[in-house]
Amino acid sequence: MEMTVDLFNSIINTAQDCVFWKDKDRRFVGVNQAFLDFYGFESADVLLGKNDEDMGWHSNPEPFKQDELAVLSGKSTYKVQGKCFIRGEERDIVASKRPLYNNGEIVGLAGSFSDITDVVRRKNGLDQYQTIYTIDKLRKYSFFDKLMDEVSLNEILDPLTGVISRAYSVRFVRSLIAEHRPFTFAMIDLDNFKFINDSLGHTAGDKVLATVSKRLAEFVDGFGIVGRFGGDEFLMIDLQHTEINDKISFFERLYTNSLALRFTMDFGNGGSFITGTVGAASFPEDADNYADLFTLIDKMLYYGKNKGRNCFTVYQAAKHKNLEVKKIAHRGLYTYIHQLRTSFEVTEGFENQLRAAMPVLSEILKVNDIFFVRGDGRLKAVMNPEFDGDACDIAELMTEDLFSENTLDMVKNKSPIFYKTLITNGFETTLIVRIRKASEVYGYLVCAVKRSLRIWQENECAVLYYLAGLLVE
Repeated sequence: MEMTVDLFNSIINTAQDCVFWKDKDRRFVGVNQAFLDFYGFESADVLLGKNDEDMGWHSNPEPFKQDELAVLSGKSTYKVQGKCFIRGEERDIVASKRPLYNNGEIVGLAGSFSDITDVVRRKNGLDQYQTIYTIDKLRKYSFFDKLMDEVSLNEILDPLTGVISRAYSVRFVRSLIAEHRPFTFAMIDLDNFKFINDSLGHTAGDKVLATVSKRLAEFVDGFGIVGRFGGDEFLMIDLQHTEINDKISFFERLYTNSLALRFTMDFGNGGSFITGTVGAASFPEDADNYADLFTLIDKMLYYGKNKGRNCFTVYQAAKHKNLEVKKIAHRGLYTYIHQLRTSFEVTEGFENQLRAAMPVLSEILKVNDIFFVRGDGRLKAVMNPEFDGDACDIAELMTEDLFSENTLDMVKNKSPIFYKTLITNGFETTLIVRIRKASEVYGYLVCAVKRSLRIWQENECAVLYYLAGLLVE
């Protein structure tokens, strides 16, 4: 096959490496398509007749100049590592160059290079510089496409996680509102993150943040953006799922299939089950301006936390329009304890006292009913006298006064009869407190919910434990 100009162009323009050729004065004569794509040029006209210094591609151009002068003197270079600016971001590249001859005379040089930034960062172990959003990915959005001509990528990204920083996430949301483009806005808060930092160290905490951010970004890749709001809070902007049923299905998949919010991480010195709570609302259906939209997602997030965390809440006006944060907020453990004791002082009888405690328990535990087990081993409901279940082996589970887990795995292993009663009635998570005085056990209080993986908080455990103590005073 004869090498023609067309064949040569076809070969050059299908190469994945960036290829260029220059004259003997180091001025660009031609480049391939990969080169144009890398720098974001529509054509080579912007650089023909110019050298690297004219283009301003290197913070220190002298090593590149000397390298090319050596090639023009007859030497060849192979995989020389260096740095260059691409759309405002300094990247690591590796380049090879060799002289071009015509009738035995050097008339220029040809070269190629490839981007090895990610390889270098991984090699150096710089996990905090993980690459999630590249310039090409962000240019798909008009806001970021314009922004890339003004600021560097490093300025836009959060340095630890690699997702969009808070400032530019908010600016992106505001730009969508200005364009009247529908989207769903969500805030994600990692559950009990402080415990990870305090018990396993900040390195473990940073690893969690980097892992979650990467998985969240991958989950919305192609139709959404993830940003870091601060600390252990993330923002998600979803341009695809804006109808209520679509939003609910989307978040159900996020919690069940993404491994972004429900997964176990091992840190060598310990492990932790990673979960998060989400609050979401949509523009323009739920709010037509940024301030109101942010207020809604913040309120939905707080509502989800108060329901027991590890869940999502999507704003629906019919359900949440009159919901007030001050009514959602915890009033303090002392207030709950005081109310419980007051109700007991005017009530007699085990079951009557439990019924009197239900307003407080409903508020703090977010349940409509709780259960108890006494000497007969039957599981009874406080508010539903017809409920009856077998819990005769619950004592096998209760080696301590409090049992608190977000699955029923241990219940299944230790107390299979009690487990069968729970799953038969649709319960997936339980909190249990032993009712005892000194060494004598009088029974058990059981809070069982039909939502899987609920994370029981300290104030919830404390109130149920205090109630058990009141019952035997």
